[in-house]
Amino acid sequence: MVYDYTPQGVCSQHIHVEMEDGIIRNVEFYGGCNGNLQGISRLVKGMRAEEAVEKLKGIRCGYKSTSCPDQLAQGLERMLEKAER
Repeated sequence: MVYDYTPQGVCSQHIHVEMEDGIIRNVEFYGGCNGNLQGISRLVKGMRAEEAVEKLKGIRCGYKSTSCPDQLAQGLERMLEKAER
């Protein structure tokens, strides 16, 4: 399953996620802090989407109420909801 998500309230403008049988196969962020987002992408690769959501949901970036990791978690939640249908 491939999912493209437009994050809100963060520097990155687009997140592309590939998931197979609930396992994250690839994540690409467009825009944002390149090095940090490459690191997040590599860390979640091979991880169950539910586990990534648990670890990333609620992370804030400075004064913002969200962050790129939090936005990834929100995108993964939507992706999981679509997979259940």
